[in-house]
Amino acid sequence: MNRYLVENLFGIAGFNIAWYGVIIAVGLLLGMALASRRARKQGIPPEQVMDFLLIAIPVALICARLYYVAFEWEQYVRDPIRILAVREGGLAIYGGVIGGALTAWLFSRIRKLPFLTFVDLLVPSLVLGQAIGRWGNFVNQEAFGNLVTDPRFQFFPYAVRIQRLGEWHQATFFYESLWNLLLFAFLLLLGKRARRPGLLLATYFVGYGIGRFLIEGLRTDSLYLLPGIRVSQMLSLVLAVAGILMLLLLPKRQPRKEDEPSR
Repeated sequence: MNRYLVENLFGIAGFNIAWYGVIIAVGLLLGMALASRRARKQGIPPEQVMDFLLIAIPVALICARLYYVAFEWEQYVRDPIRILAVREGGLAIYGGVIGGALTAWLFSRIRKLPFLTFVDLLVPSLVLGQAIGRWGNFVNQEAFGNLVTDPRFQFFPYAVRIQRLGEWHQATFFYESLWNLLLFAFLLLLGKRARRPGLLLATYFVGYGIGRFLIEGLRTDSLYLLPGIRVSQMLSLVLAVAGILMLLLLPKRQPRKEDEPSR
C-alpha cells in the first residue's frame, strides 16, 4: 500500500502526510484519553497528564532520533545535517521510552507528585501506543524478521510480503503489536487491584522486556552495539531484570482505608 495518506498537500511537492504519522497520532490520542480517564478515577487532575504530555512527546521524539543516530553514526558522520532529516526515517522506541521516563521523573519532582504512582498511571497508555504504533512498520514495510521460503507459511499474520524485495518475511512488527496488546490488557486488569506504587511499572518492565528480547532476535534490521550483540536485546534484558528486582523490593500491599481496623 502507499505509505502516504496524502501526497503533495495543498499542491506543495514533497509535503506529504504519512500513514506512519497518522498511526502514531492515533496512538497518542488514545493514550492521552486513557491516561486522563485513569487520572480522574485516582483523584489526579487530568490537567497534570496533559501538561506532562505536552513536554514528554517532543522530548521523546528527540530522544528517539538521537538514540537511532548514536548507533547508526557512520551514516551521519560525513553529513551531520542529515540528523534533522527525520522524514527519511530513523526513530528508535527505546530512545523515546528513555526520554519519556526522564521527563516523568523531572515532572513529578517539580509538581510534587509521587513518581511511581504517576508513572503507573501512564504505563498502560505507553504500551497501548506501542501496540498501535507498530502498525506504522507494516505500512512502511520495515521491522520485519527472517526470510520465509516455505509457501505453507507465507501468509499473514505469520509472515508479510515485502514488496521492494519480492519476498516473504516474518511479521515481527505484528508479533510485538499483539504482545503489547496482551500486556496492555493485563496491566489494565492489574491496575484495578494494584495497591503497591510501581507495580504496573515493574510489570511493564518484565513483560515488555521479555517480549522485545525474544522478538528482536528475529528481526533483520536491528541496531547493534557490537557484532552479534543487538542493542535492543541488551536493553530488554536489563529492563526485565530491573522489573523482577522491583517486584521483589516493592513495599507490601498498602491497605485501603476501608480495610484498616477501626479504633
